Amino acid sequence: MLVEAPARLHFGVLDLRGELGRRFGGIGAAIPVPSLLLEGAPAARFTIEGSGPDVDRARQFARRFAAHYRIELRARLTLRRTIPAHVGLGSGTQLALAVARVLAELHGIDADTTQLARAVDRGRRSGVGTWTFALGGFVLEGGRRADSGGVAPLLARLPIPQPWRCVLVVPEGAPGLVGDEEARAFAELPPPCRGEVERVAHLVLMQLLPALAEADLPGFGAALTEIQRITGGWFSAAQGGVYAPGPSAELIGALERGGALGVGQSSWGPAVYGLTPDPASAQILAARVRTALGRTPGAVYETGFSHTGATILPS
Repeated sequence: MLVEAPARLHFGVLDLRGELGRRFGGIGAAIPVPSLLLEGAPAARFTIEGSGPDVDRARQFARRFAAHYRIELRARLTLRRTIPAHVGLGSGTQLALAVARVLAELHGIDADTTQLARAVDRGRRSGVGTWTFALGGFVLEGGRRADSGGVAPLLARLPIPQPWRCVLVVPEGAPGLVGDEEARAFAELPPPCRGEVERVAHLVLMQLLPALAEADLPGFGAALTEIQRITGGWFSAAQGGVYAPGPSAELIGALERGGALGVGQSSWGPAVYGLTPDPASAQILAARVRTALGRTPGAVYETGFSHTGATILPS
């Protein structure tokens, strides 16, 4: 069997203050390119094949899964394709959940995606990656209570209009914060002012979601760009500015000048993106951004949005 999982764009958090009893919250969407492809098959003992650091990460997730369910693994996993790691596309969560889904299928364990996330210790802060793995589309999650060990609840899931496109730029540069470094950064970040938290919530509820429901890309993009600039400021103490260090800020400017109707940085970056209304405009924008990228190493993707989450395919 094969599990294919889309990458995820993280569009921003809702609240770092937590005054109402919940912290974080988030918005994001699933994109089909780049994606992860994991193959699994029954075996007498556990083995994993592939190349690169994701093999070791997948092995660790498998061990967590086995310890959680108290089973002896009897499976052969093969990593056929991976999402670039530590660039803001949710590679860790997608890999962890893909490993958990394959192992659950092979060992006859009936578990939904939130249960799988808990088994492999994902979703401790953001639930966006868990919900895009489960459902695809655009997701809004409601943050976590301090006493909760589960994934943040899903508040809304909306399909993204079929013609809309995303130009994703992943420049080479310093990797985004992960693991213990990310945890320390969240612990040390100063709380944002209440007015900005309220502004983000207002933008999400009264502009971003209605614009998406009405397929209004200019309205959606304007709200998203403002949300990104506000929330990027909340993380500036940890990442050195509104956007990640290196070329990310310049590429955001190139996307805006190239005609993108909404721009931002995914999670800690350095991945950045711009939205367009159709494939033709995405091709034009991608060509302009490749010119702006110049000699800077990196990748440019033109992609739509995933309308389903991870899929199970016959091998």
